[in-house]
Amino acid sequence: MITRRRMLTILVGAASLPMIGARASATTSHWRGVALGAEARIILDHPEAESLIPQAVAEIRRLEKIFSLYMEDSDLSKLNRKGSLSGPAFELVELLSICSGLHARTDGAFDPTIQALWSLYARQFANGAAPTDAQVAEARTRTGWEYVDFSYGHVRLGRPGVSMTLNGVAQGFIADKVTALFRRNGVSNVLVNTGEIAALGSAPDATPWSVRLGDGNGREVRLTDAAIATSAPLGTAFDAGGSVGHILDPRTGYPGGNWSEVSVLSRSAADADGLSTAFCLMNRAEIEAAKGDNKVFLKA
Repeated sequence: MITRRRMLTILVGAASLPMIGARASATTSHWRGVALGAEARIILDHPEAESLIPQAVAEIRRLEKIFSLYMEDSDLSKLNRKGSLSGPAFELVELLSICSGLHARTDGAFDPTIQALWSLYARQFANGAAPTDAQVAEARTRTGWEYVDFSYGHVRLGRPGVSMTLNGVAQGFIADKVTALFRRNGVSNVLVNTGEIAALGSAPDATPWSVRLGDGNGREVRLTDAAIATSAPLGTAFDAGGSVGHILDPRTGYPGGNWSEVSVLSRSAADADGLSTAFCLMNRAEIEAAKGDNKVFLKA
């Protein structure tokens, strides 16, 4: 059975907790929910928050119907089931383009076609045993970004049995899209957490949004027009003992993890999300070569 740690790895700082107190303006509103299976939050300082937050929640639900692995009628589920998809949602193609860039940038450490391997591990550990080397080798024949062909009219998986998960990047992408929706509506100050965090402007007390990393060091990161994402190989585990992490290395087929936790600070939550996942599998020199202008926090 897959086990998930209840400890949050990224905590919204005190300035943006629900009990904001006298520091908050009268226009501060707070929403809690779920997005792609993760806890989601919106903290909005705007006089039209009552009408804007429902629009943001509707956008989250719309995007879930594109990227969810668990909704049978999502674009991604249809693609995995049929092997091809005509007339895909624009956002699916947009995210696949981002994935192509991340795959190249990380030299293959980021690869959404890992789903065949992930399903193998989940199924085997649910039955009480790790997958065999032969099973891993077979599943690896059904992984590889080279099998993904996409355009604005069509997406095709070029080998039977290939399937994708976008869980390593879609939460960040949704955070970016919801933040963009707020920006289009004249919002200057908002924090969006869809499993990964994006922030515009400042917190209700007029300071930068404060995010605490769950790395045991008590470090806080200040966000203004920026995003942050965290990945931890053992944050979710396949086994009941919590020793077999959920981040699989597509290059080997086995659970990986050079770091116990990686956080990436970026202008894009999608980039931060995908890079934090891949960087768990990369050494320091490889991370330095791939991180660009982003800031990376590593915990050994």
